[in-house]
Amino acid sequence: MIVVLRLNHRKERDKRISTHIGLVSRAFFADKIIYSGEHDDVLINSVNKVSKAWGGEFLAEYSKDYKKIIKEYKLKGFKIVHLTMYGLLLNDKISQIKSEKNILIVVGGEKVPFDVYQAADYNVSVTSQPHSEVAALAIILDRLIEGNELIHEIKGVKKRIKPNALGKSFYE
Repeated sequence: MIVVLRLNHRKERDKRISTHIGLVSRAFFADKIIYSGEHDDVLINSVNKVSKAWGGEFLAEYSKDYKKIIKEYKLKGFKIVHLTMYGLLLNDKISQIKSEKNILIVVGGEKVPFDVYQAADYNVSVTSQPHSEVAALAIILDRLIEGNELIHEIKGVKKRIKPNALGKSFYE
């Protein structure tokens, strides 16, 4: 099971980034995303609406206290994987992370508190250069599922894109 925890969502400033983190989480087969920070029903409903329209059992929810979520998931046996450009290189840690049964991927917000670094089992970086947290999440999820997002069928799909060199097509 893969759960994504988005830290410190800010309604006005982060609405597009946080939405994209939810969409990437769903598209790359995470099971759930939990948002912390400011409560934002529009964000939660938007991500859940996509899941309902496009299929799957992905769920977006909110929790005010990220510390409580990290502690709760650690107690459930999840390994905490914190994405940070200051971490160890993902290439050096991906085989260990892939061997874990349950993973909580922590995606930062404004400034990540040091207690997140301390709580993490893995502090990893997809690059040691400034980059987007959305890109970092997509890269780690792609590595975890080995590119299968391109061929995997989602349960309960209501909409499905038909590959097309020009234009937009859907399967009926």
